[in-house]
Amino acid sequence: MLDTPLPAPSGRGCVAAGPRADREQTTAPANAYHAHLYWQDAKGRAIADRLCEVLVTRLGAVPGTRREVAGGPHPAAELHVGFPLGRFGDLVPWLMVNRDGLSILVHPMTGDARADHTTHALWLGQPLKVNLGAL
Repeated sequence: MLDTPLPAPSGRGCVAAGPRADREQTTAPANAYHAHLYWQDAKGRAIADRLCEVLVTRLGAVPGTRREVAGGPHPAAELHVGFPLGRFGDLVPWLMVNRDGLSILVHPMTGDARADHTTHALWLGQPLKVNLGAL
């Protein structure tokens, strides 16, 4: 808590200083996202299955691919769900508090797979090293 009151707003909003302040956004906002749930053992797989069930049946996600071993860019067994931008505010906060120890990669679907799995990515839990050579 602050001991002194905050100054009145200047009316300029959040204005960054430096060369990036006037740059335009170069990537269009994504309309769809993936959440990849990674596991290492049978217990983790059961957690992922339970989370997936809730994501699909209660939060409007669509089930995607399941890998029982590492493959492609994914460094561990995983399943993913897809969801539209309009569900982001429900799904991601729910995953934040219910991930039960799993590492989860959330990324937009902008059409640039490398950037989506790296610079545009959001990790919940321990980040894993994505196999960039597969992208």
